[in-house]
Amino acid sequence: MKQKLIFLLTAFLLTIVSCHKEIVSEKGGIDLISNVYFDASKGLDQMESFHLSKINYSQNQLIELVPDTAFPDVNKQLYYIQDSSCYQLDQSQNNIIFSEVSQKQKPLSIWNKKTGAIFSKDWILNYRNRRNLSDTVLFNKKYKRFEINSPWNYTRFYVYPTDTILPYSFYKHVENDYHGRLERIDSYNKKSDIFVTLQLLPRKNWDDQAKELFDFNHFVTNRKSN
Repeated sequence: MKQKLIFLLTAFLLTIVSCHKEIVSEKGGIDLISNVYFDASKGLDQMESFHLSKINYSQNQLIELVPDTAFPDVNKQLYYIQDSSCYQLDQSQNNIIFSEVSQKQKPLSIWNKKTGAIFSKDWILNYRNRRNLSDTVLFNKKYKRFEINSPWNYTRFYVYPTDTILPYSFYKHVENDYHGRLERIDSYNKKSDIFVTLQLLPRKNWDDQAKELFDFNHFVTNRKSN
């Protein structure tokens, strides 16, 4: 009888795991965009928008374009990222070969990277004091929500339920807890009266500059293998 119960419990746990099987996205892009509203208690008219990062990925290889905040159409930095290593690329050079960059250049750890997309292992401050909210719909997508209220900030987090895993996330521990992708953070600073939104916007296509780099390196790889 005891062995039968153990068997049934094991089968039940396997069923749960199979229902939460993660799907790794092989190719696409991610835009990180922030809107900052000043004197927010008086209205949302004083706003500045910042395109923080344009991430393009092909399996475990990432090309990040960091736009100039003053001139969003101009990229001020270009990074090649693989696993936890980051390499800054010279935008004036054509035909960059990723394998040569990783051999010749000393990598920077993504955890020490300070511009563009910030990679962090830290947990959200006061995460244990969060309060779950009812689901909501934004831009025709249904989101799970929770909030954290402190004497200094009031923040809401929006998680899109999905099994598809992207190569970048704001807070991985949130995505594990809520079985989805954290796509939006709204935060109000009570002292400075500034309201900030931070959005993660997935897309299917690469930026043109990243596409040229990926296509060229795929060509080099295929030529070497033939």
